[in-house]
Amino acid sequence: MANTVKNRPLSPHLQIYRPIPTMMSSIVHRITGGALYFGTVLVAWWLIAAATGPAYFETVNWIFGSWIGRIVLFGFTWALVQHVLGGLRHLMWDLGYGFEKHFTTRMAKISFAAAPVITILIWIAGYMAR
Repeated sequence: MANTVKNRPLSPHLQIYRPIPTMMSSIVHRITGGALYFGTVLVAWWLIAAATGPAYFETVNWIFGSWIGRIVLFGFTWALVQHVLGGLRHLMWDLGYGFEKHFTTRMAKISFAAAPVITILIWIAGYMAR
């Protein structure tokens, strides 16, 4: 119920809050979770193409190997890594650790810094294995 005297909501809205690392980490965790649904469709498409036959598999590999396909796959890799790091934070909280304000802020900042680095390392390892 809204406060009719001053005509404003009873609880603050996102426009009032100053973005802090833990809040942004929560938002990014939800967004990357949604992006992983799209990425899973791409993985399923690739597997279906592999099962369909060599001609279709080559077509899908060509699409994924194009510059736009690689950008999409790089974004999928980043989303996966970022989401896993956020999930590890949640697992730690589920075990009852890491609730101190400074520690949660540090973990959020570390996950934002580590995700791109880990993503790049994964891609470097992939190209080296190729």
